[in-house]
Amino acid sequence: MKVSNKMIEEVVTQIAGEDVMPLVNALKNKKNVSEFKLAEKLEEEINITRNMLYRLYHANLVSFVRRKDKTKGWYIYYWTFKNKQVKFLIKELKKQRVEKLKERLGRESEGQFYMCGTKCMRLSFDQAIDFNFKCPECGSLMEEHDNNKTKENLAEEIKKLEKDLASM
Repeated sequence: MKVSNKMIEEVVTQIAGEDVMPLVNALKNKKNVSEFKLAEKLEEEINITRNMLYRLYHANLVSFVRRKDKTKGWYIYYWTFKNKQVKFLIKELKKQRVEKLKERLGRESEGQFYMCGTKCMRLSFDQAIDFNFKCPECGSLMEEHDNNKTKENLAEEIKKLEKDLASM
């Protein structure tokens, strides 16, 4: 599987936030780029740039080399984007998504849910009892909600993600 720009964008956005994408674009296909040059290119303060780099580092999407500046005596960090790590993270994010969907499907299958006529809120049976089956938003009477379509959609999405995972 070849890593596309779209895949990189999805993974980075989920893990480190959308604000990090300009930094990733500046780092892509380059090795050992100075954090000061990155900050200058992004027109950001060095602290903000470092924060973004640390978020990527905690997800293991970048690596760095530390070198001492001979004139000032400071350490300068040179960063490299790890393109190959994206494949692994895509797989991990899909696994996590499948687990969350399975948990939700379990909750949907086990419980009863209630909605008011205007669909302000959807409450579990216990929550609906706490509010005397009256919507806390609009005050109208809550009725049992048929969640069969929700369960079907969840099962379908789980099946699709598991198929994607099997083909990876």
